[in-house]
Amino acid sequence: MGLQKGIIPSIFYGNYFYGICTVSLCIESNMQQGLPLNSFLFYFLIYLGTIIYYNMAYLGEVHAPYDNERTHWYAANRKWVMQLQYVFLLACVIVGIYLLVTYFKNLHYISIAQLFPVAIVGIIAILYYGVSLGKNIRINVRDTGWIKPFIIGLVWATAVSYVPILWYEVAHGVHYEFSWFNIWFLGKNFMFISLLAILFDIKDYIADHNKKLKTFVVRIGLKKTIFYIIIPLTALGFISFMGFAFLRHYHPVRILINSIPFILLLIVAWSMQKKRSILFYLTIIDGLMVVKAVCGIAGILLTAK
Repeated sequence: MGLQKGIIPSIFYGNYFYGICTVSLCIESNMQQGLPLNSFLFYFLIYLGTIIYYNMAYLGEVHAPYDNERTHWYAANRKWVMQLQYVFLLACVIVGIYLLVTYFKNLHYISIAQLFPVAIVGIIAILYYGVSLGKNIRINVRDTGWIKPFIIGLVWATAVSYVPILWYEVAHGVHYEFSWFNIWFLGKNFMFISLLAILFDIKDYIADHNKKLKTFVVRIGLKKTIFYIIIPLTALGFISFMGFAFLRHYHPVRILINSIPFILLLIVAWSMQKKRSILFYLTIIDGLMVVKAVCGIAGILLTAK
């Protein structure tokens, strides 16, 4: 059975666009942190790993009420998606084994202390969509209400800002000296993605309200979420960036280009006062991650000496 609902919706419903977001942010992270790009196979694993993770979650929701276009899509394409899941998983295993064998001698360049954050975030990612520990015990980080967006931000920021550095150490056989800049950059990604996750919660307002899940939108309402949470935190992030750019003596062109994601985030937040389709969330809101990555990369390339 082929794809139903069309190619374009499938790119977003099937989480292929999420894979693009992850890879683009990883590439930006390397360039912003002054590192050479990682190998194609590293980005290949990141891309497929993202698709596998999100598809596993949404395949389990095909029995949810059919008031969601994405749920419709997974119900119509379940067999096709499952087959691709196995293909992608096999590809990841083969590439993973190849990379492990190739760089095994360099694994000692990553310390236990450096792996600890990845392990913690990995556990959180596993628990995000729920794990049953018995008949009456189920841990689901996704149901943490207003904390949920920041958990998403932490997982994504670690994956795209921190993991590429660890792989750089292995691939090049060197120890990387972390600095306050790395912490600031991870924090910047954390806040930006967390804000996108808060906006994304608007889509689930009715379902979250019925489940008594206290997201920002459920707790304080749509307009207050936009004007008291999104806009102030975006402004704070922009001020932080400007201060950092001043201290680092960024070129004016680089500052201008890197300001674009903040401006677009404010515009999108303002537009959320009207009801939007799920494709709007998947293309426009998630698309801001790609915009951020492209602007970060362009700012460096256009001002390189």
